[in-house]
Amino acid sequence: MITPSSFPPPVGYDPADPIRVSYQGRIGDEPTGKDPGVQLKIKGDGSHSDTVVNGISRIGFMSGGKRAHWVDEDIADTLTTKAVKFIESHKEGPFFLYLATHDIHEPMVPNARFKGTSDCGSRGDVIHQLDFTVGAVLAALDRLKLADNTLIIFTSDNGGAIKNTYDDGTNPLHDRQKPNGSLRGFKGSLYEGGHREPFLARWPGHVPAGSTSGQLMGHVDTLATVAALTGQKLPAAAGPDSFNVLPVLLGEKAVVSRDHLVLQNNGPAPLALRQGDWALIEKFGGKRGAKAKALPTYELYNLASDLTQTNDLAAQESGKVQELSARLEKIREQRRSRP
Repeated sequence: MITPSSFPPPVGYDPADPIRVSYQGRIGDEPTGKDPGVQLKIKGDGSHSDTVVNGISRIGFMSGGKRAHWVDEDIADTLTTKAVKFIESHKEGPFFLYLATHDIHEPMVPNARFKGTSDCGSRGDVIHQLDFTVGAVLAALDRLKLADNTLIIFTSDNGGAIKNTYDDGTNPLHDRQKPNGSLRGFKGSLYEGGHREPFLARWPGHVPAGSTSGQLMGHVDTLATVAALTGQKLPAAAGPDSFNVLPVLLGEKAVVSRDHLVLQNNGPAPLALRQGDWALIEKFGGKRGAKAKALPTYELYNLASDLTQTNDLAAQESGKVQELSARLEKIREQRRSRP
């Protein structure tokens, strides 16, 4: 059971109407998506049919907190307004703004002014809404003449989910905008579709405009990179998987020391290893006994010639499999990948 005492109080919280949340079973008398006759804006699947807020059934159960209820269609405007006001109030000194948008995460319910604008269903409409948010932040920096002194990074946490857990009637249109393009896999997958993401940076006079880089990196590298940018020295135990890629970001070097990257799905195993153009993916099979760990088998792909990962080279390249699997096991034993 989660109660407000576990976290800072949400906006609009009323102590006289305490919020209770549970993922184990129904609490309170709020309607759920499975109740007969309940009115819903969009239909959720079995995992998204619990307590209804704003006409949308959710994951998990909640009671109380009526004044703290939200309107999905207004979240983008609210976050955008707060982000711009934050920039305005900190324009005289250094600031750090982390803007985690809600738009392209479920349930994907765009504001009315973006509804139907993409011709790709709600998935495309909320991308238009995200474009609005990004544009408003960039415009604020330009208006306040802060753009030349501000590093902007735009990225995402994982590949597209490519699933229809909610249905507002526009799901058939989603195929017109495939979030992972031709990449194999999706969120939670060890294939490129689960991990390969854009990492866009703008810093006039520092990051070369219009440039691209094939440097391998992961979001864990943000820690070491920003530390280097701000002149901070990381303790030896900090950021055990974080590499400084600032020289590449600034166009000073073509490559840096990171030549590999460990990939993880939604659990501790199996893992994958990127090394240069090679991608080794663990596949668990038989066991060495009832209580032993599963013995991994492997898939191997060369992304330079096979970005869609359709040609498994594990059988032909046994030496490369042995090399990469040994490195992956060493990293697993060391519990860190940065020297």
